[in-house]
Amino acid sequence: MAEIRLKSTGTIKLFENDNTSSVTIASPASLSADKTITLPDADVTLVSGTMNDATALSGNIPVSNLNSGTSAGATTFWRGDATWVAPNSSYFLAGADTEFAVGTSLTLITIAQVLDDGGVYDPTTGKFTAPSDGRYFFNFTGTFRSTANDQTGQGFSFYKDGSSDPYTWSSSNFTGHRNDVRSYSYIFDLSASAYIQCYGYVAGSATTSIERPTFMGFKLG
Repeated sequence: MAEIRLKSTGTIKLFENDNTSSVTIASPASLSADKTITLPDADVTLVSGTMNDATALSGNIPVSNLNSGTSAGATTFWRGDATWVAPNSSYFLAGADTEFAVGTSLTLITIAQVLDDGGVYDPTTGKFTAPSDGRYFFNFTGTFRSTANDQTGQGFSFYKDGSSDPYTWSSSNFTGHRNDVRSYSYIFDLSASAYIQCYGYVAGSATTSIERPTFMGFKLG
């Protein structure tokens, strides 16, 4: 039985231009009249070489063939670097339908969480702790309230690792106001274990508070 083998890169022609060559192929593969080779519906191992066909490939690749299926599951996706990873879903929302008492100087805002993915927010300390390196979005919204029309200013600030950043301030000096709704957002580049808190104040001689405060954040990308 004759065999054709290539020792280096090359091309095997199954027929010449006159289409007179007689070619057969061993079972279980088959060869049609137009010399198309059909492989059986079974496992085929390529010893070496490359398949390059952007138009004729069809069917589904089993998950077990993608990085051996390691870490594949309902909560992961196949990333461009050929690994199964979980999406960035670290988030929290803290809020209360109450008034949070503050003073004329910055006061740490601690409110109960409504949503918390992975235990990233501590309501007793008001801390969001980053579970991994990355870029995070934060927002604080509340009604700055006095019991009389004597507000002389209000504001709040995001603190990173216990320190204020001048770019995270939101403040105003509206004189004579009683209620002012304020909202502010900021994006931080955080390393794992870094934490964010929010401080606020309402200046005025009457009782001051932040009504219905919400503090939220999530990882981007």
